[in-house]
Amino acid sequence: MFRIHQDNVKPSKLMEYEAIAKEFKAAASKHNVDVSWFTAMTYDNKYFYVSPIENFASFDERPFAEMAKAMGDDFTDLFSRFDKCYDSHGTYVIVKDNELSYMPEGVDNAPADETYREWYYMYYKPEDAKNIRDGMKAVRDMFKEKGSKMYYRVYRDGMGQMEHYYMVSAAFKNEIDAAQKNEENRKLLGPDRMKTFSKVLNYVSRMEEQRGVMRPDMDYSPKTD
Repeated sequence: MFRIHQDNVKPSKLMEYEAIAKEFKAAASKHNVDVSWFTAMTYDNKYFYVSPIENFASFDERPFAEMAKAMGDDFTDLFSRFDKCYDSHGTYVIVKDNELSYMPEGVDNAPADETYREWYYMYYKPEDAKNIRDGMKAVRDMFKEKGSKMYYRVYRDGMGQMEHYYMVSAAFKNEIDAAQKNEENRKLLGPDRMKTFSKVLNYVSRMEEQRGVMRPDMDYSPKTD
């Protein structure tokens, strides 16, 4: 499971937001806050701070309490400045679905040089949960049988969200690498691929596609002895 904090940043506040976010990271490092996150952003200025969690008891923890106490008014000021950079933000949980992911080499994380991302959100109605899951398995099996080099990870909605969806995440070096690999994959799977894809698409109520990048410069993890 992963706890996601999402900030929907105003275009006019983008540079200001990033400066504050890096200031917050520096403060977390100084106080060695006992939580870690990696960061992603979409091209429409959504920022995602992703922290792995073992269970929902993690929500009872207050990792920033000592930092807030030590910083005093400066801590409050940080968040007051953050609040001017977005009109909406929130926290929720997503779950990685290893059964549906296609990672034949068993790699949990993408190579460090593959920071470009394509994310595909497929929403579905509760009554179609079994059918769309079966369809996702059929797509995974097709990729496996064809020996596709187009790897992807699948995540599903967790706590704090009102709609059900699967999110497919594919990693690439850049947009050119993505275009080349997508084209190679289409040729490999062949024209019959749509028959298999339809086993998913027939039960999708709506789709969203997001493109963006990982931001290792905004990642954080505590120091260890």
